Amino acid sequence: MVRKRPLVIVTRKLPEAIEARLKELFEVRLNEDDHPYSADELVDAVKRADVLVPTVTDRIDSKVLAHANPNLRLIASFGTGVDHIDLATARQRAITVTNTPGVLTEDTADMTMALILAVPRRLAEGERLMRSGKWTGWGPTSMLGHRIWGKRLGIIGMGRIGQAVARRARGFGLAIHYHNRRRLPEEIEAQTEATYWESLDQMLSRMDIISVNCPHTPATYHLLSARRLDLLKPHCFVVNTSRGEVVDEAALTRKLAARQIAGAGLDVFEHEPAVNPKLLKLDNVVLLPHMGSATIEGRIDMGEKVIINIKTFVDGHKPPDRVIDTML
Repeated sequence: MVRKRPLVIVTRKLPEAIEARLKELFEVRLNEDDHPYSADELVDAVKRADVLVPTVTDRIDSKVLAHANPNLRLIASFGTGVDHIDLATARQRAITVTNTPGVLTEDTADMTMALILAVPRRLAEGERLMRSGKWTGWGPTSMLGHRIWGKRLGIIGMGRIGQAVARRARGFGLAIHYHNRRRLPEEIEAQTEATYWESLDQMLSRMDIISVNCPHTPATYHLLSARRLDLLKPHCFVVNTSRGEVVDEAALTRKLAARQIAGAGLDVFEHEPAVNPKLLKLDNVVLLPHMGSATIEGRIDMGEKVIINIKTFVDGHKPPDRVIDTML
């Protein structure tokens, strides 16, 4: 077990209250200027840390973990997704990995619903028009968008966030459909009035709006491939608040440019922070800087989960949010 006051290295700036609490409990190295760590800085961190607190922008791959010092026994990730961490290597090196599940559900679902509204109703286009000074007043055919009431919403990934999106969407009169690795229990389907599709291809070909809410794993990489994007109706809208890698971004961009898909709302990108330059030129896309979970409340809740995971581990108990458990 690590020493009484373990060295905790935090790779990005966290809310002030969380950093203050970390300093009270542990020996801490903070990222005062909030710069993204380079690969060399991550290597240096794992060489020194007893506990590493990375975020989704830090690639903790096998090359980084190869330099981990023997006292590094916990990676307490600040975030829900763990696709940025080489879990197999962490397990081999007996490093426990935790995350912060649950606390971002409602925030991400809010942002998903905002994009479901914004894209068909052309809200970003309208806002840009107002700021350009070119608006000449109301007209009966001006800025026409599409009604979402009565449309079919297909949710890919019906976990916590997908279900929260379904609850919101029902209030806007959308018919809920979903594809999931496993079918939900009947009571949850009844609560969300959701129709299950075993075949993702069949669901995609029948929906008016697609919402991507599944995690990024090797199995979901380019789940929305060029072939599957071809199944969408020309009037379909795609919303992604999950991970950019789930969608073939180049194929999506081509179809949007050709107006073979009506529009998209994207909060995540395949090669963040880089964004396909062709996407930036399209007026039928709403682009956001990965801010789906960006609320003060959510970030504090995440930080509190990180602290609980570290404190529990240091005290010799199993952390509550284990992704990899190496403790006996």
